[in-house]
Amino acid sequence: MKFTKMHGLGNDYVYVNCFEEPLENVDLPELARRVSDRHFSIGGDGLILILPSDQADFRMRVFNNDGSEARNCGNGLRCVSKYVYDHELTDKTTFTIETLGGIVEPVVHVGDDGKVSSVTIDMGEPRLTRQEIPMTGNPEDKVIEYPFTIQDRTFTMTAVSMGNPHAILFVDEINDQDILHYGPLIEFHESFPERTNVEFIQVLNREEVLFRVWERGSGVTLACGTGACAAAVAAILSGKTDRLVNVQLLGGDLQIEWRESNNRVYMTGPASEVFSGVYNGELPLL
Repeated sequence: MKFTKMHGLGNDYVYVNCFEEPLENVDLPELARRVSDRHFSIGGDGLILILPSDQADFRMRVFNNDGSEARNCGNGLRCVSKYVYDHELTDKTTFTIETLGGIVEPVVHVGDDGKVSSVTIDMGEPRLTRQEIPMTGNPEDKVIEYPFTIQDRTFTMTAVSMGNPHAILFVDEINDQDILHYGPLIEFHESFPERTNVEFIQVLNREEVLFRVWERGSGVTLACGTGACAAAVAAILSGKTDRLVNVQLLGGDLQIEWRESNNRVYMTGPASEVFSGVYNGELPLL
């Protein structure tokens, strides 16, 4: 199986071009677990497939390193956008990608070398009701600055879906121990029937926030694009920031804009190709 290793701000996945490698009758969750192993395999936060689509120019499937399938991935979308342009699967600088969370429209920004240097993606409208996230409780209620108690701690939580669920916690100061302890507890909390990503956010000023994430199915990662979008939406809803927010992740910065004119969220950030190779391990069959 041919593959390409790519990352968006350190959120790294193994990418497979399924136009050339169809992976028929392959157990994809198990394949994701195998290739993600950082000691005995390629290593990464998961596996991303680039596929044909009946509804868009391309289709993306995302499998976390525990084998679970994600509905969307902002960093993955930027990398897929770079891949399809750089590898000449399209000559358009604006196109569409189908995800389980809906169809999104990226715009690639091409450098002097003819390669994509950064990508702006229309991530769509944020979804705020409990049934859209999904979260238990009254389906039509929104969860904004909601006191959420887990064990001995009460957080101020805002819940947002950007095609996948996010629980955004505003804290005075980010603490790595809190992420490692409370992240998995909230990910698997009964309030979230499909589990959730968990973001810890420290507001620096009206234009900047610090961001750390416990990613559903992957644990601590260096970046999460949909999480950055969800965090910006949560900060704006609470009146903590303006509508254009610089989100500082461990792997670098993303610029997130929630436009009042059309209620859509736009994410701009880099994408990088690291290396390509051939996976010689046995492919797990169905």
